[in-house]
Amino acid sequence: MSSSFVVACVGKPSAGKSSFLNAVTDAAAKVGNFPFTTIEPNQGIAYYPLECPCSKHGVSKQCKPRYGWCKNGRRFVPIRLLDVAGLVPGASEGRGLGNRFLDDLRQADVLIHVVDASGTTDDNGREAKGYDPVGDIQWLRSEIEAWVFGNIERRWPGVVRRHKATKSLAVDTLHAQLAGYGTTRDIVQRAMDTVVRLQLIEARDDISQWSTEDLRRFVGVFLDQRFPTIVALNKIDMPDADKNIAAILKRYRRQPNVVLRDGVSEENIVLTSALSECFLRRMVKQRFIEYTTGDDDFKSLDDDPALTELRELDDKARRRLDNIRDLVLFRYGSTGVQEVIVRAVEAVGFVPVYPVKSVVNFGASSTDSSSAAFQDCVLVRPGTTVREFARKMHNQLDVNFAGAETVGNLQLAEDDVIVAGKNNIIKITTTAQ
Repeated sequence: MSSSFVVACVGKPSAGKSSFLNAVTDAAAKVGNFPFTTIEPNQGIAYYPLECPCSKHGVSKQCKPRYGWCKNGRRFVPIRLLDVAGLVPGASEGRGLGNRFLDDLRQADVLIHVVDASGTTDDNGREAKGYDPVGDIQWLRSEIEAWVFGNIERRWPGVVRRHKATKSLAVDTLHAQLAGYGTTRDIVQRAMDTVVRLQLIEARDDISQWSTEDLRRFVGVFLDQRFPTIVALNKIDMPDADKNIAAILKRYRRQPNVVLRDGVSEENIVLTSALSECFLRRMVKQRFIEYTTGDDDFKSLDDDPALTELRELDDKARRRLDNIRDLVLFRYGSTGVQEVIVRAVEAVGFVPVYPVKSVVNFGASSTDSSSAAFQDCVLVRPGTTVREFARKMHNQLDVNFAGAETVGNLQLAEDDVIVAGKNNIIKITTTAQ
């Protein structure tokens, strides 16, 4: 049982994307079972941390996730991470691996754009000195925008003719044109609502009156809704990173009642050091330190001689760990990689849902109190109803749906929207039971 949630990791060559992927997809090699039938070579598994209800309901000892794991009431839910081909300027015109890159995006719910904050690679990923990375976010977004806009613009005269003939609603016509980008009608509606709220297009409801610029503005707003973007500002411990970070944060400081600049806002920019995270994890595997991803520090035998299970560090490893501690952990509070995953999931507002057989013991059995509790956690889109969740779980649950209830034996209506902390622990009853 799984979420269909997909995060696409994008960026120019040599920005540190491979290091970032290694840093976030190796969190639990010991947990080898994944809720995905096929993992392609350019895909991996990352883990989204959240508070597990097992602690609140006193069944921590019985909590045995089928996928991922739970430790001290902290649950780690697997999500699919897609490694998209490195992008260079001109990708929308087929330069480099542009066509593959842009086709891969159709699968994604959220983008993580890895940006080299150090200025040591130019826009083509070649080694450079003093390169200004401030424009990297803008040109990547412009390539995606040019791809979508170009595809629609070529068909626009025919679209307008059909729209007039069928007298369709503007949102329905636009959704028909954008469905190929893995979108839903709700996303198109939100984009239209934003256009209306910000008064970006005068003839809002009559797309036959739209100018080329009107269409371009709508596409930009649509992309904000369809591909929320988290920027992993990487290599923060490198020389010159500080001034580049300050310039990027200033450029993307959010303004109220204004369309996002290049689809990015300051709160969705996370400072990261992927190589530091990779090194810390390697030191953990080799039993030199105690460390958990997201922590603001680690412990070695130097820090606590009582940790006799740890090995003694050599001078080279000690110097590197001291640098990571000073330049990354103490300065920024963490390596940032886990925060990127958290922001990616929360950017869409996905809701964790726990399907159970019993709303009393939360187990796989309604009669055996010792059975494994909260075995499954499924991330669903905001606005998902109880009946839609049943359908997502299995078509037979939908066909034979007889009712649903949550904690306290409270009955749920099939059109009740699932809300975290309110009704997201669900027992579904079927006529076949």
